[in-house]
Amino acid sequence: MLNRSTFINLALLTLFGFGLAAYFIINTYTQQDFWQIITGEKEWYFQLGIGLAYGLLVAIIGWMIIKMPFQKATKNKYAQLIQSLDLRISDIILVSFCAGVGEELFFRGAIQPLAGIWFTAIIFVALHGYLNPFNWQISIYGLYMTMIIAGIGYLKIHFGLASSMIAHTVIDIYLLYKLNNEYLEGEPQPETSDI
Repeated sequence: MLNRSTFINLALLTLFGFGLAAYFIINTYTQQDFWQIITGEKEWYFQLGIGLAYGLLVAIIGWMIIKMPFQKATKNKYAQLIQSLDLRISDIILVSFCAGVGEELFFRGAIQPLAGIWFTAIIFVALHGYLNPFNWQISIYGLYMTMIIAGIGYLKIHFGLASSMIAHTVIDIYLLYKLNNEYLEGEPQPETSDI
C-alpha cells in the first residue's frame, strides 16, 4: 500500500534515478554539455518567469478539465489516493520538485533530443497512465496533457531546461494541492458547527 513515506521516497528516487540516467545518456549519446542543457541560452530569471506563467496557466486549465462532470469518478479516484497519503504542503512541494527536476532532466534533457518533442510527450503521458484506451475519461485528460508536455518540450528548446523544470513543478504543486483538498463528490461531507 502506498503511504506518505513511500511516496516521498519514490519522489527522491525519481530525482536521483532519472537525474543520473539523464546524465549518463547526455554524456554518452549527445554532443551537449550537461550543465548547458540545464541552464540553456536564456537568463535564469527569464526562465523562471516563463516556467511559472506556463505552469500555472496550464495547471488551472487542467484542473478545469478534471472538474468537468464526466471526470467525477476519475477525479474522486485520484483525490482519494492523494488524500490517503496525508501530505503536508511541504511534502507536495518536495514531491513536485523531485518530479519536475528528475523527469525533465530525463525526458526533455536526455530523451527528447534523441526521440523528438511529440514522441517523448506521448511516451511521458502514457507512462503516467493518462492515455488509456479502456478509459476514455482519463484519455481526454491525457490528450490535453500530451499537448501540455509537448509545450514543455518547446520551452526546453526555446528557453532552457530550467523553464521546463519550473513549469512541471508548478503544475504538480497546483494539481496535487487541489486533489489533496478536494471535496469528494458522493462522499459524506464533514460535519460543521454553526457556532
